[in-house]
Amino acid sequence: MNPSTIQIVAALIFAIAVLHTFSAKFFEKLAHRYPNHAGVYHLLGEVEAVFGFWAMVLALFMAFAVGPGSAVEYLETRNYTEPLFVFVIMVIAASKPILRLALACVEASARRLPMNRSMAIYFLSLSLLPLLGSFITEPAAMTLAALLLRARYYNAAISTRLMYATIGVLFVNVSIGGTLTPYAAPPVLMVAAKWGWDLPFMILNLGWRSAIAVIINAAIVTWLFRVELSRVPSIEKNDEADRVPLALTLVHLLFLAGVVVAAHHPVIFMGLFLFFLGIASAYSRYQERLILREGLMVAFFLAGLVVLGGQQQWWLQPALEAMSPTAVYYGATALTAITDNAALTYLGSLVEGLSDEFKLSLVAGAVTGGGLTVIANAPNPAGYSILRGTFPQQEISAAGLLLAALPPTLVAIILFRAF
Repeated sequence: MNPSTIQIVAALIFAIAVLHTFSAKFFEKLAHRYPNHAGVYHLLGEVEAVFGFWAMVLALFMAFAVGPGSAVEYLETRNYTEPLFVFVIMVIAASKPILRLALACVEASARRLPMNRSMAIYFLSLSLLPLLGSFITEPAAMTLAALLLRARYYNAAISTRLMYATIGVLFVNVSIGGTLTPYAAPPVLMVAAKWGWDLPFMILNLGWRSAIAVIINAAIVTWLFRVELSRVPSIEKNDEADRVPLALTLVHLLFLAGVVVAAHHPVIFMGLFLFFLGIASAYSRYQERLILREGLMVAFFLAGLVVLGGQQQWWLQPALEAMSPTAVYYGATALTAITDNAALTYLGSLVEGLSDEFKLSLVAGAVTGGGLTVIANAPNPAGYSILRGTFPQQEISAAGLLLAALPPTLVAIILFRAF
């Protein structure tokens, strides 16, 4: 079937949006060069705004090409559950009671490791927390890990090399670390119910490989930067200021659990979120600033990806169908760098008669490539938004992220393909 004009234009806009994410620094330079229009250039330099902006361009084109009614109908038939869920889970997971509990668990585990305390916390932030994403969802794990890393390492003026190495491992480990269960990783969620993948299946076919790869990646980067990490000063704790009542922490955990359980039902988890905001406001003395702006920007990014991605099936699905199981693994790993990995597995779920080997290769490839770019995996924009301000010029180079994510991605490839 030949693509329509709308589909061709949408593919071109999608390609421009991908290129735009790699050129965000260019717009920041324009903002400094032309201060009279700095606001517009700063907006175009916000990676989180890129896909939302180009989705608006597509919507306007559709309105002129096929009429406003058809454009609105298309927008209304998109599924925005994932952007809403990531927004809610980011804000709740970043609340002070949850963060303090996560930090306490990491510090307690760090005391049992035979290494420098700063190195131990760093190692666990890149291993334990990404694996925890299999249970509290990947966006929550990304939020917790990124906030902990920002507070203890990025804010301590670590080297740019360590900054990029850390975010590369973080993105890859979160992407593969959510495969211990069938409900935490977006690309697994898209296919688990239809293909009958349960918890034992996930652990036996994907989970144990992912867990080993996560630990190896975290261990390698910790060892390579052991000297610099050992010099990072410890954060002095003010126990009275950090104290959060146990009952309030339990209430926050219940909100987090409720949102995770209701992840597919926005009416429920948005209602829970509104109740959460009321509790946070009532006990504001035990809170820090909620990351509402960061969460909204990430949701805007993902919603734009949903709008643009909805017109890419015409070329993505035939590309997947033409591949062998081995080719689809490497093809999915590469394609994930330029589109959301959940979109790839969703398209695969539409194809009937696939072999079990093909299905596993598709999902394994999708999660393997999930750390290569900011758009590769739904939780990545959350980590990007949290850590971006600590990088030089407050921008994370797309090329730098790609290069930093390649070594841990290679480790994942070895684990998924050699065993």
